[in-house]
Amino acid sequence: MAAGSAFLRFWLTERPRDTFLSYIPKEELPAFRLACHDFGVRAAPLLFKDTSITFRPSTFTKPARMAALDRVGHHIQTLTFSMPHTPETFLPPLLDPVTGEEVTFIYEPYIQSTRDSATRLSNPIYGSWELTDLLVKQYSPLFHAAANVPTFIRAFHALPTLKHLKISCPDQEAGQRYRRSIVDYALISLRIAVERNKLPLLSSLSMLSVHPGAALYLNPTMGFGARPNSVKKWKQIKNLAICMDSIPFSPYPPSDHLKLLHSYLHVFASSLKNFVFRWRGSIGLSPLSLDKELCLQDRSPGMACPRRCHLALRPLKFEKLRNMEVENIVVDASQVSSFITAHRHTIREFNFEDTHLRSGTWDQALAPLTRISGSEKWKDKAEELMDVPLLLSPVGIEENKANDLVVDYFNCKPRALRPSICAWQRAGARSRELFWESFPSSAAFDAINSSLQNDDAGRKDAVKNGKAIFAFKLKNKNGQEEGWHIDLKEKGVVGKGEAPEGQKADVILSLSDEDFGKMVAGTTQAQRLFMSGKLKVKGDVMKATKMEPVLKKAQTKAKL
Repeated sequence: MAAGSAFLRFWLTERPRDTFLSYIPKEELPAFRLACHDFGVRAAPLLFKDTSITFRPSTFTKPARMAALDRVGHHIQTLTFSMPHTPETFLPPLLDPVTGEEVTFIYEPYIQSTRDSATRLSNPIYGSWELTDLLVKQYSPLFHAAANVPTFIRAFHALPTLKHLKISCPDQEAGQRYRRSIVDYALISLRIAVERNKLPLLSSLSMLSVHPGAALYLNPTMGFGARPNSVKKWKQIKNLAICMDSIPFSPYPPSDHLKLLHSYLHVFASSLKNFVFRWRGSIGLSPLSLDKELCLQDRSPGMACPRRCHLALRPLKFEKLRNMEVENIVVDASQVSSFITAHRHTIREFNFEDTHLRSGTWDQALAPLTRISGSEKWKDKAEELMDVPLLLSPVGIEENKANDLVVDYFNCKPRALRPSICAWQRAGARSRELFWESFPSSAAFDAINSSLQNDDAGRKDAVKNGKAIFAFKLKNKNGQEEGWHIDLKEKGVVGKGEAPEGQKADVILSLSDEDFGKMVAGTTQAQRLFMSGKLKVKGDVMKATKMEPVLKKAQTKAKL
């Protein structure tokens, strides 16, 4: 390659090179890295930015894997740690080989790490040599890998730029909830590893699918290797999303897991800004008002031990909470009202998905909004959205002055579908320029529409797969809002407003103009925006996933 070649000049210019790399599918980046050394160096940040690990016995113990993690760890910004529950992860009772009696095993994490073989061999890992010998003989290598805290600490030391930690422990059967599991030991090691490393950029935590007991093993205040300063590390978390397996709701539900959850959420009370919680499975109690639940206050038949302490739970208040979403819960109207009142100075948006009121009405639950806003205009907004999961963000909202501006500039639309387009076409070049400056990413809708209209087979395929009307509500830096829709239910066209005349959208996606531009350009993922609270989805969430192929049509055409 000549030193003065056009490609070399392009490749050595950071912004065009990074833009080019962002358009290469992630699955093709490994092959791209093999072309030459510099290609490999430049592609590595994109390839390893989001990394997933499924825990196995050799994940953090095999020297070759740890050497590889040292090489690429500084590129990892989002780490997904996955360890599904399987029959192999549940531990049988520990038995004395002579008497056959069960041996009591009280776990204390072994954190000391030393390369001195003499020192390492002089200290038993599990308290005593007899117990260590029993555990080595009766438990699988997966258990010993999960309980090997020093290897976890060593692995997370290689992740200095980690920003988002995701934890996934799915598939726990309801009948196995009170059995000891290897997954629990892995969670303890994971928590200690985070606490013992600096990780200055860590600000987001997502529990994609966890069992109720995870709140105990991830709680830095409940023992298992915790130190006085353990909580300090978790106060870095600004964004928290939890999807937890539920225990069937009843008048006297088991209360232990609810108390553990309540205690765990208190860890984030002073720092959390965005919070999402969902019960997976049957409906459950609201995690935001557990201190007001009678089943956690009074002695009841559901309690395993009637002699335990009955001190009242401390109310849960997030000092900096701005966005909150809960799903699949049952709650009293008074509990919702108390939550709104307690967080009125900080919260901007709250979303109750699949929420059932146990007592009272929604008017009673949302009555504080009238006192806060000084009027009942918020009710008009609520009624407008009642046909989809309720999203309320009424305080301080003004009517969008730009709604009267017709922005449908897609030249390929038939006149019958654009009754107000003439006013936009007659607008001067400067008027259009001003609008595009206000909403730069709106050019993506032009590209999507052009792609759909110029490819008849592609449009029919998009309608066949989409089967819905997708609405986009974008807010620019000035606080102005505009809406567009993509009709993939009937005609395969793009238009201005939430839906075609006489119809309504099946899915409404609300986000900033800047984030929409990044999503279309492929520089960020919709899942990341959703988990961080920057993307709000109302309606059929599963249908929202059908939009990805359509948005990709704009990546090579829209100038964002």
